[in-house]
Amino acid sequence: MTHADLVFTGGPVFTADAVRSRASAVAVRGGRIVAVGSDDDVRDLVGSSTEVVDLRGRLLVPGFQDAHVHPVWGGLDLMRCDLAELSTQDEYLSRIAQYSAAHRDDEWVLGGGWSMSAFPGGTPTAAALDRVVPDRPAFLPNRDGHGAWVNSAALRLAGIDRDTPDPADGRIERDADGNPSGTLHEGAMSLVNRLLPETSLETLTEAVLLGQQYLHSYGVTAWQDAIVGTYGDAGDPGPAYVAAANAGKLTGRVVGAIWWDRTRGIEQIPDLVAKRDAYRAGRFAATSIKIMQDGVAENFTASMLEPYCDGHGHFTDNSGISFVDPAVLNPAAAELDRLGFQLHFHAIGDRAVRECLDAVEHTIAANGRSDHRHHIAHIQVVHPEDIPRFRELGVAANMQSLWAALEPQMVELTLPFLGDPRSAWQYPFGDLLRSGAVLAAGSDWSVSTPDPLAAIHTAVNRKSAPAYAEGDYEAFLPEQAIDLATSLTAYTAGSAWVNHLDDVTGTIQVGKYADLVVLDRDPFAGPASEIGATRVEQTFVEGERVYAADDAGAVRAA
Repeated sequence: MTHADLVFTGGPVFTADAVRSRASAVAVRGGRIVAVGSDDDVRDLVGSSTEVVDLRGRLLVPGFQDAHVHPVWGGLDLMRCDLAELSTQDEYLSRIAQYSAAHRDDEWVLGGGWSMSAFPGGTPTAAALDRVVPDRPAFLPNRDGHGAWVNSAALRLAGIDRDTPDPADGRIERDADGNPSGTLHEGAMSLVNRLLPETSLETLTEAVLLGQQYLHSYGVTAWQDAIVGTYGDAGDPGPAYVAAANAGKLTGRVVGAIWWDRTRGIEQIPDLVAKRDAYRAGRFAATSIKIMQDGVAENFTASMLEPYCDGHGHFTDNSGISFVDPAVLNPAAAELDRLGFQLHFHAIGDRAVRECLDAVEHTIAANGRSDHRHHIAHIQVVHPEDIPRFRELGVAANMQSLWAALEPQMVELTLPFLGDPRSAWQYPFGDLLRSGAVLAAGSDWSVSTPDPLAAIHTAVNRKSAPAYAEGDYEAFLPEQAIDLATSLTAYTAGSAWVNHLDDVTGTIQVGKYADLVVLDRDPFAGPASEIGATRVEQTFVEGERVYAADDAGAVRAA
């Protein structure tokens, strides 16, 4: 008998298979799972060179898969002026001042991660930023990447003044006199970020590896990078993934979603095909297309069927922006599907969700049904009439569960401007599950933490995990909660299905790759209110340990 390389005993083991069976032991040989069952089932597979991990009642799960994430942006943020862990304007300005002083030779001050809820109306000012960066341009996107804080030097360099018109896909925030005030929304960011210095391939590759290490520390072994292409203040991560893969350093399994340039039309498709051909190496393949159909609700660019409210229950004349006209979206989707691409949509508002579903319906009418596994990410506001269409059209619901909770941004910048009944249509995970839709899950990091357990906690409780809570709020639309097993399955088998990795990963079954995660407890054994306290202790890819937390609780990459 050939002994196993690695054995886990003393379970429990959550397999995430079709019946969500439980086991207590798993054996691995040559990077693949060779046995799943009881401790007795693997005892004879243990030899003198076998590594044995005694779970001691801690839960073993399949490696988490993030179906919508930006790890290169996250890595760059960690390398630049990172504001993500702070929460007030004073804290932001202090960090920016420190960073600026420490990087005096940099042509620009770059970074980001600020929260809209830290500023009145969600819009910081150039005047405030000028106090700490008066001498050179600064460009700092917010956490969601749909707006940027710039100083006066950046506005001058870009030639933005009171006479500069808003671009069709964005808005320049202005003061009472019509002068640019320092916040650029959506497409208006491109007026400045086109001037940024180019990010080198070496820097982007470093960001890939840093982001990968961070994801592994949260048990993420595979992901879909939701923008492969030039966008925002970062370069195209595609060549960096290829470089990392060719160097043997890409341990995660990565699907790249190639950016659809909304300033162009169907004529760009040959360029996308060329990128798909070029962006393939090792565990990386860019086989998806990212179409951002709208913005976000907090700056009124999410695309809505009815206009936004004014905060007092009255409709305004603004119903958001659909970035891609359906007259372009529908034939583009059909041609991309015909060419074998998966469609990865960003849709926040109910009109955007409907337009994306309509595009898939048009695609099916044109080409018939395929196995490309199109999916819509974010799904914040979904009209009830569109819930069953996910199942009917075979479109996966790509949840960012962490956002389905009451917190200052939701309370102050979203609910008053959505009004009733739309506020009650947000993040309808329960309804989508009951309708029979496929659920996948992701974090959108660096927009929010990549911690799957924090997101799973929110999906189950409809409240933020304790470490991420900003205030003591009640559960948000608790009827849309989903159970722990369903949420875990969405973050493993569901995302593996979206990533076309379900034949080799996503569940703990004989023959599949040993992409596995050891948690520090069994969250099924405790109250739901403590799910978010669960931590990752070890992460394995093909049976190789890529992350471990030491006994002192410090993080290290193996």
